Amino acid sequence: MQAFLIATGVVALAEVGDKTQLLSLILAAKYRKPWPIVLGIFFATIVNHGLAGAVGALLARWLTPEIVHWSVVISLAAMAIWTLIPDKVDEDEASPGSGHGVLIATMIAFFLAEMGDKTQVATVVLSAEYHPLWQVITGTTCGMMLANVPVVWLGSRFANRLPLKATRITAALLFAVLAIWTAVAGGTGIPGLN
Repeated sequence: MQAFLIATGVVALAEVGDKTQLLSLILAAKYRKPWPIVLGIFFATIVNHGLAGAVGALLARWLTPEIVHWSVVISLAAMAIWTLIPDKVDEDEASPGSGHGVLIATMIAFFLAEMGDKTQVATVVLSAEYHPLWQVITGTTCGMMLANVPVVWLGSRFANRLPLKATRITAALLFAVLAIWTAVAGGTGIPGLN
């Protein structure tokens, strides 16, 4: 259950102000059909994070526990810095394609926008550190849904009222705290202090 909760929290935080969250807003404003958009986000996330989780699990087999532990610490610290940088998304990413419905357009746009994104990187790192893999993937998917479903349902009103800069700073601070906590409390400990 710990893997699920950590994965949910980390991805929900990483998604705040992220380009895929902005894409959710654009899709909601463009199509005004929340159910197909939410389902498209869900299916795209399951596939994307399933692949990222498999990569992370493979990496964990090849790397020593100490390397995995410090990779997680460094990744969390990098997430803290990365979260401070506002993402921008081009409205072309939300284009429906050649006659596809809203569900298919959302799945394709969201899957592609998620490639190499903070939350995908977080899923790789989390799946290398935490087990079982299904809890990590379920948690990262829940985190994505927690961050994106309100944006889809509340549309542009939500974005106008959310102080994104303050939210990004808070999320960055939480990532920094997680990095420090993981360094001190988790894994193999801090080199030189054991």
